[in-house]
Amino acid sequence: MNGRRFDLVALGECMVELHASEPLGEAAQLTRGFGGDVLNALTSAARQGGRTGFITRVGDDPFGPPLLRQWRQLGINTEQAPLAAGDNGVYFISLLDGGEREFTYRRKDSAASRIAAADLDAAYIASASCILLSGITQAISESAMRATLAAARIARAYGVKVAYDPNFRPRLWAERGGLDAAKLAFDGLLPLVDILLPSHPTDFELFAAASVLAAHPGLELAIKCGAEGSLLMLPSGPLCIAPAQATVVDTTGAGDAWNGAYLLHRMRGADAERAATLANQAAAAKLAHRGAIPPYVSPSATIN
Repeated sequence: MNGRRFDLVALGECMVELHASEPLGEAAQLTRGFGGDVLNALTSAARQGGRTGFITRVGDDPFGPPLLRQWRQLGINTEQAPLAAGDNGVYFISLLDGGEREFTYRRKDSAASRIAAADLDAAYIASASCILLSGITQAISESAMRATLAAARIARAYGVKVAYDPNFRPRLWAERGGLDAAKLAFDGLLPLVDILLPSHPTDFELFAAASVLAAHPGLELAIKCGAEGSLLMLPSGPLCIAPAQATVVDTTGAGDAWNGAYLLHRMRGADAERAATLANQAAAAKLAHRGAIPPYVSPSATIN
């Protein structure tokens, strides 16, 4: 363990989650939770003993204080997640056959989407081994995109590893210029990235792995491949990591759980193959539960 305060911090948005076990328009009852791609990753890392912190803005609506309390209960530091004027985003999950899901969002102008580069605390970022950034954060607003780039620059200045999940969401980017805008955001951030964490095939609309590795030979590329496991692009060549056995109830947040586990174990000295194996197990454990944040299960019961 190094001398830094945090293993992993992340910049992004967490929303209130309302999910149903039937088509949303026919549901008589909704279950409240919360979720957001980087917050889900922090939860995964924290539950495996990681020291984590969240950089965001939390709406001062009735959901805000409970969200902060629940994140702290998960072991996530919220010093850089103050209450701010405005609402928290809300999303609804309707489960489909095979554990797949359909999302409906109400997030425009959320408090978190108004985070700006000026809000960032350089000392907080510098106190981490790694910062996780996301294409979703880039997509939710122009100010959040600029904050993402500023956070990467701060991290690089202080020797903090920069991890980036492109997490391409066409509907979210549609209001910001579509695929072309997403590619520009990706290309603008990539020179500052140490660890790239895309999902296949979704994120490969943005780039080709071979060309990215040729242009950035020191880049660590770890690809999430769903039911096929994961793929590492190593100096010695590609390495496929077999998926862990899973019972699929809900795929929400599985890739995020993978990110959190992978980054934690990499920051704590595991090689990429070992970290990906443990990350596959963390993702499989998430698949067995509904919602983005699964019930807590002791790592010793699932991670070998």
